Amino acid sequence: MTPITPSFPAARFRRMRSTAALRDLAQENRLSVKDLIWPIFITDVAGADVEIPSMPGVVRRSLHGAVDAAREAADLGIPAICLFPYTDPVLKTESCEEAWNPDNFYNQVIRAIKAAVPEIAIMTDVALDPYNANGHDGFVRDGVIVNDETVEALVKMTLAQAESGADIIGPSDMMDGRIGAMRAALEGAGHRDVTILSYAAKYASAYYGPFRDAVGASGALKGDKKTYQMNPANSDEAMRLVARDLMEGADMVMVKPGMPYLDICYRVKTEFGVPTFAYQVSGEYAMIAGAARNGWINGEAVMLESLMAFRRAGCDGVLTYFAPEVARILKT
Repeated sequence: MTPITPSFPAARFRRMRSTAALRDLAQENRLSVKDLIWPIFITDVAGADVEIPSMPGVVRRSLHGAVDAAREAADLGIPAICLFPYTDPVLKTESCEEAWNPDNFYNQVIRAIKAAVPEIAIMTDVALDPYNANGHDGFVRDGVIVNDETVEALVKMTLAQAESGADIIGPSDMMDGRIGAMRAALEGAGHRDVTILSYAAKYASAYYGPFRDAVGASGALKGDKKTYQMNPANSDEAMRLVARDLMEGADMVMVKPGMPYLDICYRVKTEFGVPTFAYQVSGEYAMIAGAARNGWINGEAVMLESLMAFRRAGCDGVLTYFAPEVARILKT
């Protein structure tokens, strides 16, 4: 479509900005509470409900705290929460067997939330790093993160979460072939309505630092994740990964991190037209929340502007730690 714009003064763009009513009428994108997924950290070790130093205002929650958060989300109209575990270090091993234990703390929380707040959608995290003594998303063998053996473990993890009541499986591991294996396993086990929101384009980013503090992976991580997470310089590769995951059975796809990769969000939505999400990751959150706490920026305004950027880039929704704060603002 070729825009038709007469010359000045027939065209004065300021006319449509002159009042709040006209600005509202001309607004192209809108942010809704229905666009939000709230990531929540959970733990059964000492230190629940204490603020995470690198994430101002964010805490790790006990089982009861997680249920309370789910109720809060439902009351605010937030459609989904996403759970991330801080695992007791004594349970972290190189074999990662706690990851698919049907009675691990993570699966207990899923069941407790589903019993108390059945209307909230629960998204899970599927990766081995919270349970891995090496801090990696996959098994480490002789210094190499192995793919196919890891996928087998991720499938077991997926099924344990689905059996516990998960609505959305979130594979964040970036192993090759895991979406197809998970989809086949879910179908075979009768979990046909469990959806997969694939971390299809997850970059090896420096923005994840506070998250790794939150889940206790920072100290455990040996080396980096560049052999399985994406090179930040690549864009076309992200399109190939999204196409692959959709072909393998992903229902929705995600770009992670968010704001530094808005170009990827736009390309995914434009080229595939599928439900597209972004994760406003811990480093993005910490920069905004930390600067706001220090009085360097208008925190509320910057928070809302950052989330509108995702909508403008074509995202259908965003995972953000700001979700409850934004929901309260939108309800007023």
